[in-house]
Amino acid sequence: MRAERLLSLVLMLRNRGRMTAPAIARELEVSVRTVLRDVEALSSAGIPVYAERGPHGGFALLPGFTTDLTGLTVDEATALLAASTSADPSALGMAPAFAAAMRKVTDALPEAGRTAAIRASERLLVTGSGWITEAPVDPNPRRVQQAVFDGIRLRIRYRPRGRDSGWRTVDPIGLVSAAGRWYLVAVHRGEERTYRLSRIGEVKVLDVPAERPAAVDLAEIWNRTRARFRAGMPTVSATVRVRESRREELAAVAISLVECHVDGCHTDGEGWCCAEVEFGGSSHAGAVMWQLGDDAELLSPPELRDEIRTKALRLSARHG
Repeated sequence: MRAERLLSLVLMLRNRGRMTAPAIARELEVSVRTVLRDVEALSSAGIPVYAERGPHGGFALLPGFTTDLTGLTVDEATALLAASTSADPSALGMAPAFAAAMRKVTDALPEAGRTAAIRASERLLVTGSGWITEAPVDPNPRRVQQAVFDGIRLRIRYRPRGRDSGWRTVDPIGLVSAAGRWYLVAVHRGEERTYRLSRIGEVKVLDVPAERPAAVDLAEIWNRTRARFRAGMPTVSATVRVRESRREELAAVAISLVECHVDGCHTDGEGWCCAEVEFGGSSHAGAVMWQLGDDAELLSPPELRDEIRTKALRLSARHG
């Protein structure tokens, strides 16, 4: 642990130049006293760290000092791979490893490329938090992650939607980030299953190797389980008139959408178009239509239109 911290300290000074002890302490999540001890240890090991006094002082490396200590640990390489999927590394407890990996990657760049990369990174932000809600925090992420990497069987207490929680013994295959949420892909009773990490209440790591294939294609497994989930949904087809400006939004939340040109339902030149849409049942259809508000109208089937109107009238009466 200390060796990694000392390496991180050298790379920070290499990349950023002079830094104060409190700034280093905040970055490495240690005390100022620990930073001073680490600086002394580096100096004793021959690393040319020197201190500058005054209000703008701090610690720095002698100009021209270079290091080739840029090897990535397994955790840091994993954090980089996770980041490449636009997932939030902190969701799996990998934020410290990700920060250390970024320092090493930056240090490995040529001087000109390093400067450009740092400037560019200061103007980019990837976050799982929206304007109102914060990104969900998943419990037990590191234990699940480690079991996936080590190939160890898990016993999890899982709470499916609309049902009571219960224990399941699973053989973890991989982790998938989809739409801002993390999922565990695992084998349960001989079948591939997916479990949302935010619904896993407790995790017990068993001292038993997981029974799983040696090589997997997570994307193919995810698409297969997603298709199986959708196939089991009660679907309903409907004709929807929607503003062209919100057509893509409708397409994104519906199961499927194709343009249609039936009587009274076509692109009218006033910013409206029609489509045949497949929903995951009447509740899904109602939620989507409510989301689109005045920018959409469900034209058929009549019984679904009546159901949505009845619910809207009840809601209006409730808030009258």
